[in-house]
Amino acid sequence: MKFYIDTADIEEIRAANSRGWVDGVTTNPTLVAKTGRKHEDVIKDICREVNGLISAEVLSTEANAMVKEGYELAKIHDNIVVKIPMSEDGLIAVKKLASEGIKTNVTLVFSPIQALMVAKAGATLCSPFVGRLDDIGYSGMNLISQIIQIYKNYDLPTQVLVASIRHPIHVLDAAMTGAHIVTIPYKVMQQLVNHPLTDKGIAQFLVDAQKVPQ
Repeated sequence: MKFYIDTADIEEIRAANSRGWVDGVTTNPTLVAKTGRKHEDVIKDICREVNGLISAEVLSTEANAMVKEGYELAKIHDNIVVKIPMSEDGLIAVKKLASEGIKTNVTLVFSPIQALMVAKAGATLCSPFVGRLDDIGYSGMNLISQIIQIYKNYDLPTQVLVASIRHPIHVLDAAMTGAHIVTIPYKVMQQLVNHPLTDKGIAQFLVDAQKVPQ
């Protein structure tokens, strides 16, 4: 399973990349706005830091406008994936861009039928949001299982990118379910490394090391 980092913060990307945690990056307008910088400038900087796929989101909601933005984003780097919201217009844009060899990632997917439509449009990636479903009393991971089963049933090439990750259990469940990719905030990535018994063991090793004759 690939790990993408969900951020537009260059320092977080560098820190995670130096630890071997970054196979790709996802961004969105909210994350880019936090940087206080121009969207294109942020994306260009990210492309310099990461070798994997980088999802850059369009700001329009009408099909032709999304396609136009998608062309501009795709020019930035070969690894750019044009991120498009789930909607009828979004799927029109995905089909058009995909037909021209431009990679796409459909975001804000909340049902298995939406995910099927995403794959039929030819998207590279489908991004179901597990945390937001959990927030309203549904099981986000059940959605992931359903999407993966549907894609396997019909050998659909679209990959499942699990988004809205809130904690390490989401990552574990996604891995056990067979998701292709998870996109994770940096603070959750850090949590994946930690375990109280590891900390306890290191502390004991340090104490015992003091007893070794010099």
